[in-house]
Amino acid sequence: MADTLIPGSPSGRASDRPATRPSGPHLVSGAGTGVLLAALGAALVAAMAAGVSIGSVNLPPGKVWGVVWAHLYGGDSDPLLDQVVWQIRTPRVLLAALAGAGLSVAGVALQALVRNPLADPYVLGVSSGASLGAVLVPALGGTALGGVTRALGVTGAAFGTALLSALVVYVLAQRAGRLLDSWLVLTGVAIGYLCTAATTFVQLQLEPTELQGMMFWLMGSVAGAAWDDLGLPAALIAACLAYLMLQARPLNALLAGEDAATGAGVPVAALRVSLLLVGSLLTAAVVSVVGGVGFLGLMVPHMTRFVVGGDHRRVLPVALLGGAVFLVLVDLAARIADRPNELPVGLFTTGLGVPFFLWLLRRRATGGRHAA
Repeated sequence: MADTLIPGSPSGRASDRPATRPSGPHLVSGAGTGVLLAALGAALVAAMAAGVSIGSVNLPPGKVWGVVWAHLYGGDSDPLLDQVVWQIRTPRVLLAALAGAGLSVAGVALQALVRNPLADPYVLGVSSGASLGAVLVPALGGTALGGVTRALGVTGAAFGTALLSALVVYVLAQRAGRLLDSWLVLTGVAIGYLCTAATTFVQLQLEPTELQGMMFWLMGSVAGAAWDDLGLPAALIAACLAYLMLQARPLNALLAGEDAATGAGVPVAALRVSLLLVGSLLTAAVVSVVGGVGFLGLMVPHMTRFVVGGDHRRVLPVALLGGAVFLVLVDLAARIADRPNELPVGLFTTGLGVPFFLWLLRRRATGGRHAA
């Protein structure tokens, strides 16, 4: 595939101004990345501790840690307190951390795929496609296709529709062998709307008692998380992160353009296919358990590159932890903003993400220094 067209470059080609540059300006040098990772790890622990302690009823940190200690090392705890801390809040904050990490890594993979920081699972329609697959499982339970969806499971069905959405966007955004910047975003938005419309139609086939819960879930929520929800996303995120870390140097080469990457011995076509699979799989794994959480995969990778540069050996772990911290804090805000009512986390991520997306779009159009 030829170079991606980039607004603001002299010829409009990505080879003139790569979408992200490993050597571009950033705030933290390579030596400081370890300190940053340690700080993010400490921030994640603190955010998760706050997430377990704070809710419709605030709990003293000492009692919270007492319940956790009893489960990890043995001991007795108050049954009611144990139910709130260990069965409700702890899996919730862990799932929020996993979802934030997974969507951030998915955003890094998809932005590397198209060499465009405007890309993310939500903007490209991948999240909407995954949501469609997830709702098909309960909706088709009693039909002829019910056996197929049950065999795939929620994650499998979400992965299939997410991958299909990503493929359609990827194909339609090309003109004369070039992946066009504007077409990429517009096609992703159009496919996203189409999947959302299909999801709405499927929702109308559900029982009224199921509809309200499904609508809340589709807006993004980690409420009702259970320990059983954590295993598959954690395994998929770990596997995908390990693969992407192994491909960090080829990903860096891909940023310089297809010709440069091919000259460096990178199998560009195979790498792009793998990035499409990884991005779709991560998105499906997250959407299948927390619903649609928009724009997180756009904001966190871009802010990460602004801080540590474009080298994927640093971008991936920093984005992983940064996304985890971000969504744990967003979920905490969703619980306390209108107590005792609870708001979907997708309202907060979209409220933050839309202005960020417009700012980023304007920066790229005007050739801002840190636009990419």
